[in-house]
Formats: sequence, structure tokens, C-alpha cells
Amino acid sequence: MIHDGLLGAIGETPLIRIDSLSRATGCSILGKAEHLNPGGSVKDRPARFIVECAERDGRLRPGGTIVEGTAGNTGIGLALVARARGHRCYVVVPHTMAPEKIALLRVLGAEVELVEPAPFSSERNYYHVARRRAEELSGGFFADQFENPANFEAHYRTTGPELWRDSGGALDGVVMAAGTGGTIGGVSAYLKERAPGLAVWLIDPPGSGLHALVTEGRIAASGCSITEGIGIGRETANFRRARLDGSMQGTDREAVEMAHFLLRRDGLFLGGSAALNCVGAVRLARRLGRGARIATILCDGGARYASRLYDAGWLEERGLAPRASDLEFLD
Repeated sequence: MIHDGLLGAIGETPLIRIDSLSRATGCSILGKAEHLNPGGSVKDRPARFIVECAERDGRLRPGGTIVEGTAGNTGIGLALVARARGHRCYVVVPHTMAPEKIALLRVLGAEVELVEPAPFSSERNYYHVARRRAEELSGGFFADQFENPANFEAHYRTTGPELWRDSGGALDGVVMAAGTGGTIGGVSAYLKERAPGLAVWLIDPPGSGLHALVTEGRIAASGCSITEGIGIGRETANFRRARLDGSMQGTDREAVEMAHFLLRRDGLFLGGSAALNCVGAVRLARRLGRGARIATILCDGGARYASRLYDAGWLEERGLAPRASDLEFLD
């Protein structure tokens, strides 16, 4: 098969059985290897859909500037798509993001504006800054991954159908974290249409309000997390379309331990959000019982977190150095 350029190479990622987790739970735990996309993350899919949709309806003119507020991965996907389609890319990023992501954005030709972290209620929040930059720039287009329905559609039309096809329609549960809500929204909507009894669960990191939203009907959060790109303090248009059966919470300790466990046991070199998704997969497998088939999303790889998630000194300073030799950290 010959794919049509960079955009044609996005998606159709393999669905892999994670042997260590499957053996430990007596279930089949499957990971959708989104870290193998051209831009290294699941965000390549909405980046492509957002740009193509904007080009079709005239919001993004030839040679225009794609503007986005991002924790990194969507910006990376947009920067690549912008190169392929002849656009410029301008991203607003909290300066606390992994330095590997920031450096990569610049290598890919994006203009990067670093801002101080600020709550969404503040006009200094990276989302609002990006929106203003798009208004100020001639030919600027605000990608708006949080509210843009093309994000949902990317996963409803591609990720969900791929999961259904590659699993042979034999899934008992799906679990993942959410940031913009596009992945969990599109995937859950597609799969629930075909298997209403499929269990779809959210796993939420510290500092996010989505767990309380699902379980109590209100946004409430405490703490903070080292994971990037997941967890949010509001309900987005994309998340609102998710069809969920429940929610669980995960911790930074569990994400770090799982990341190092999977690298050691399976050779899977993953980022923190993917590791937290695998924490959720183990928990859902235990809830559903032996023999269940659980799928999750391996959002991105570990290389862009090497100076943090895989740096012994950085982890030790935060009391997060991995100690477990097995999955006892989930007991």
C-alpha cells in the first residue's frame, strides 16, 4: 500500500496485546499504538481533520497561519500538517511543558510563545492567549482543539472504527484519560453505537475535574499532576459527546511506576498519559474479571519526556522514583 504523503500516513496504527498486563490480569489488554503516528502521538489525527475541515470551509486560506494553545502534542501535529499543506504554525505553550516538546515544535518550524501557567478563568491562560493571537494575525486560524468538533470527528471516523475492526468487534471495555475530550468522545460514541453494553471508563489524573463531573455531575478538583495533555477543569464540547459508564482516578505515582514497568517488561517506551491509561486498563480488567478484553490508547512515546518521566534525579526530587518490581503499586 502506498499512502498519500504525510497526511495519508496518519492513523491505521497497530493494536497490540500488552503481554505483561494481560498475563497479570488474566485478560487481554490491548493498546492502540498511537505513539507510532508520524508526529508521535494520537494528536496527529485531530490535527489533520481540523486543518482539512478549515481549508474546505474557507476559514484557513492558502499560506495562512494555524494558531493553537497546546500542551505540546497537538501543536506538533499541527506543525507537521502545516508544513505539508503550506501553512505557517503559531503555538502558545505553558513554559512548564516538557522541554523536549518545546524544542521539537521549534525544529518543526512552529513559532512558539511561552506563557506562565494560569487558570482557564484568567485571560493569561494559554487558550485565551492563542485565541487572541489568531484574531490579531492576518490570515490567522484558531484551531481550538478543545471546542472544535473536527477533533471528535477525527476519532469517530478513524480511531473508533479501527479499534472495532482490529479487535474483530470483540471488546468488553475501553478506558482512557481525557484532555480536550476528542479521543474519548469520538471513540466512545462510535463503539457504543455498535456495542451498547461495552464498558467505557474515564481515568482522571490529580488536579482534573472530570472524575467529579462523571460521578457527581459537577466539576471539582484538587491537587496537580506531572502528566501533560490530560485532565482539565471544565467540560469541553468534545467531552460532552462522550458516552461513559464510569470514572476512576489515577495518581502520578501509579503513572510513573507503570511507565517504567512497561519499559522494563514489554519494551514499551511511553509517555505519562499512556502509562496512566494502562493503569486504567488494569483496573477495568480487574473490575470486569478474567477473560475480559480491554482496549486503551497509547497516546505518545517516552522520548519527549526523557528529562522528566525517565530522569532518576527529577523523579527523586518529587518523591516519584519508581520502586515497584511488579504491579503491586496497583494493589
